[in-house]
Amino acid sequence: MRRALRGVSASRGIALGRARVLQPRALSVEESRIGADEVPAELARLRAALDATRAELRALRERLHGALAHEVGEFIDLHTMILDDPELLQGLEDLVRTGRYGADYALRLQRDRLAAVFEGMDDDYFRSRVEDLDHVIGRVHAALHRREGEEIAGLAGEILVCESVAPAELAAWQARGVVGVATSTGSPLSHSAILARSLHLPLLVNVPELLAHANDGDALILDASLGELVLDPGPTDLKRYHARQAEIGRERAELARLRRQPTRTRDGVDIRLYANAESREDVAEAHGLGADGVGLYRTEFLFLQRNELPTEEEQFLAYRDLVLGMAGRVATIRTLDLGADKADRTGLALRSEPNPALGLRGVRLSLAHPALFTTQLRAILRTSAYGPVRILVPMVSGREEMLKVCELLEQARAQLRTEGHQVGPVAELGAMIEVPAVALGLGDIVDLVDFVSVGTNDLVQYLLATDRNHEALAELYSPRHPAVLRLLAEIFAFGRRNGIPVAVCGEMAADAANVPLLLALGLRDFSLHPSTLLEVRKAIRDADHASLRRRATTLLRCHDRAAIERWLDRC
Repeated sequence: MRRALRGVSASRGIALGRARVLQPRALSVEESRIGADEVPAELARLRAALDATRAELRALRERLHGALAHEVGEFIDLHTMILDDPELLQGLEDLVRTGRYGADYALRLQRDRLAAVFEGMDDDYFRSRVEDLDHVIGRVHAALHRREGEEIAGLAGEILVCESVAPAELAAWQARGVVGVATSTGSPLSHSAILARSLHLPLLVNVPELLAHANDGDALILDASLGELVLDPGPTDLKRYHARQAEIGRERAELARLRRQPTRTRDGVDIRLYANAESREDVAEAHGLGADGVGLYRTEFLFLQRNELPTEEEQFLAYRDLVLGMAGRVATIRTLDLGADKADRTGLALRSEPNPALGLRGVRLSLAHPALFTTQLRAILRTSAYGPVRILVPMVSGREEMLKVCELLEQARAQLRTEGHQVGPVAELGAMIEVPAVALGLGDIVDLVDFVSVGTNDLVQYLLATDRNHEALAELYSPRHPAVLRLLAEIFAFGRRNGIPVAVCGEMAADAANVPLLLALGLRDFSLHPSTLLEVRKAIRDADHASLRRRATTLLRCHDRAAIERWLDRC
């Protein structure tokens, strides 16, 4: 029987396929006891499942490259850490060895114990780790029941229907042929949603009663652009699906023609489009799409997934390849941004801060380790001999931090010249605007920076005191909040008055639907993932810059998100 369900679009696109329903991961296994003589075999079975899960995560990590290595890798690293947690492993061993429980029931008991600890914490970040724990336990449980050599059933042509989806699973599912995903919970601003957009995988989230109505094998049409999931579609639905597919095909062909077109509005205003990158693949794609340069190069990939810190030479070679790959276009290298949800294996970033989003991260972490920071600055300065380089400092909150960065930068420059290294004539210095304090106090650092880049993901989170990954707060976290737009307008105006270029490098800049807002507020520099560059270029080329700027006053008078949406509808 045909049924249409509504949800929230997290990654646009349309798909037709079979439903593959995955029930929630909470284990519902019955209590089972084993005899003393069965303990060794049960422990061996459990350890084999743990080893198989480790190998599965490791294999997935090795298949990733480019942006996926960053977006998915940190979640795989987190799941690996949970899997290797001594408390988890020892608890499981004790339950089997002493309690004489079967491996399945031991998994359930230990999961419940650890979940109770997480849920009892005051901090939302740690409470949210229960979902990661469930993903790990679910993988181990599946490995327990997988026969040796057995292949996981193929998913080609299927639409996954589930409660929630982890980024690591999303990438693996698409590699196995999944054409779309629908979830009963989730936020369009979650890490999974961001990754789905990078993968161009249709994702619909927050679909009420989804698991109650969808069954394995049902035919589904997932239209994530319109926010609709149709179960058991009829002839009219199928006709509409094929028409929508043809329309999307025409849109993609049109976008492909924009690869070498200028990023210029209808009334002749040139806008700069930079790419966010962290790999050679990203840099090559950005170059091929005609990006004006790299607006944010993430350096964390050099520090993650290894047990020792990268040397100056390793960093220099990676940054040099970036600069050479851009062939004369500017390359903006962000200094180390570990902390919060990105922890390395060396122990540099703290793993158990009570409030990691507000803790020792970004430039705070770098300044706490001046020798390590100086090594990175030396590597970047050596790179400047090969082409135009800018240095971007993350998580700046005030003048004192930037003064210290300037001091270390000059010391590194003097050291290199004394040692006979070639250093470029200029390496511009910039600050990421993520903390409201520095957004409101740009005048305090204006003499210390050559440019600024607004990281809207964190700025919105801190300004609205709303965790962007907290599903219950999905309606509160929005870059289209009036206070966010007013603050952005002030930042852009400050840049114009003082001759300081301002870019936006967060997800807000990557959404073509936000282009009219940002142009109206005065933005001229966008920095975004290469996968969305052509869509944003098209939106810019369709815009009338002068008309949008004239309507900026009306936009800034909007008192709520609904009024801002109405303003956009009139563009």
